[in-house]
Amino acid sequence: MKSIQFSLRFIYLFAFVLIAACTNKQDSKDVLENKQENSKDPLPSWNNGTLKTAIINFVKESTDTNSKHFIPTINRIATFDNDGTLWAEKPLVQELFALHRISKMVKENPALAKKQPFKAVLEKDVQFFKKGGEKALIELVIASHTGMSEDQFEKEVSDFMATGTYSSGKHFQDITYQPQLELLNYLRANGFKTFICSGGTIEFIRVFSQEYYGIPKEQVIGTSFKYQYVDSNKSIVRLPALNSFDDKAGKPVNIQLHIGQRPVFACGNVGAGGDIAMLQYSQGSKFPSFQMLVNHTDSTREFFYQEKDSASLKAAALNKWHVINMKEDWKTVYRN
Repeated sequence: MKSIQFSLRFIYLFAFVLIAACTNKQDSKDVLENKQENSKDPLPSWNNGTLKTAIINFVKESTDTNSKHFIPTINRIATFDNDGTLWAEKPLVQELFALHRISKMVKENPALAKKQPFKAVLEKDVQFFKKGGEKALIELVIASHTGMSEDQFEKEVSDFMATGTYSSGKHFQDITYQPQLELLNYLRANGFKTFICSGGTIEFIRVFSQEYYGIPKEQVIGTSFKYQYVDSNKSIVRLPALNSFDDKAGKPVNIQLHIGQRPVFACGNVGAGGDIAMLQYSQGSKFPSFQMLVNHTDSTREFFYQEKDSASLKAAALNKWHVINMKEDWKTVYRN
């Protein structure tokens, strides 16, 4: 998710020996399964070509202890943007959730209909958000994502993801990109730790990241709210103010804050230039690295859109990053 453009996401000795024995047996099984899996095509939804070969070669070389390009497992960090990189972003799913929440809140408290941004949403006043820009969009997020406990918020998001549908009528999980799901699995099978680094709010994405992408909530980085600890009931309260905006230059900062090291694999998308800094940061690694952008070139199976200034594609050309031509590089787009 690029600049918050909602149009405009967080388990004695005998027992020890027994557990160790089981673990070693499982580890051996996992290694065997990984070898068997890697003997097959690890990326079946990717068309054979230069890009697919480059990805596979990078993974093979970075995991080969005899290669000069070997990367220790602890340093195999991969970061992925979410909107437009792991699933569709026209429209943004979090935008749909925000509109859903606004509508629900007004039904519960009709007086809100006279206040902004509730009024603008109900009246479909696009100009309000165009004129207000980023500030107006932040108001929308704050209004729809605060004022409830964390448990309640997670339930709200979970219910929305389970019952809602995308603009195309697809279930939200079905707008995830199959080639990217394969890539995430392939990287993890080879010792990479995968993270989401999105402009979407961390609290929102944490709800479904494990189910949708196999990425646990503690490996989600995103735009975050300010929090306050309430001693009286030992709880955390989300405040109506942003703590960090995870976009553009904010992405490297938050990656350092959450992970403490540069990713050696970074993937974003062509949209609003929001992932350029993350890929540049990755390229500064002391280890071999791989940067990639999804270019939305398929108007038939997904959407066709480009940046007016072509900033992402220019940065890719200048820095020799890899670009996914969705139309040419992917056999299929959405989750099977």
